[in-house]
Amino acid sequence: MKTQLSNPALNQDSEIKMQKPALVWDLPTRVFHWSLALSFLGAWLTSESEYWQLWHLSFGYSMALLIAFRLIWGVVGTRYARFSQFVGGPTAVLAYFRSWLQFRPAHYVGHNPAGALAILVIMALTLLLVASGYASYAEIGGDWLSDVHETLANLLMAIVVIHIAAVVLTSLAHKENLVRAMLTGKKMVAAGEEIHTKRPILALVLLGLLAGLWWFMFA
Repeated sequence: MKTQLSNPALNQDSEIKMQKPALVWDLPTRVFHWSLALSFLGAWLTSESEYWQLWHLSFGYSMALLIAFRLIWGVVGTRYARFSQFVGGPTAVLAYFRSWLQFRPAHYVGHNPAGALAILVIMALTLLLVASGYASYAEIGGDWLSDVHETLANLLMAIVVIHIAAVVLTSLAHKENLVRAMLTGKKMVAAGEEIHTKRPILALVLLGLLAGLWWFMFA
């Protein structure tokens, strides 16, 4: 079996018949993914009116909480959630793009190198976005900080759009629904490549923390 970045890539020629639907993404990872997406969308939609300011702040704080969780889960989480499983250097990213140029895109069980790069960029931009937003709200700095905050938001939205386009393209190339996989947690994988626990309790804890944050903000 071919392995890249310590992340097993499927040998499509010899192993395709041995694949079966199995769990790859645990519940905490999926809750993080969709909660961050909804929080960013909510923050984006509530950014232009002071009437929605409390909602905007709550979405922003939710994003900060989610990133803090993901940083921890990226170290102690399940197999494909760990940074060590999918984060590589520029060489790995270039090799992945080269496989596309050769019309034989490498197929990864977990995040591919381009997806890993997107995750790191999104997390970094989110932290900068939240920090600049809080500083602007607390009137730390001048109007330039609000401009920085808006620029970061636009940049993050652009990255998200590119990420979505890449997910669609990769889904078509490998004939697998990556959006559905992030909803159900399951992908077609060879024996031994699955994870064996959903970690539902931790997912409930994360949802509870988010609920507690929103209760605190609106209480």
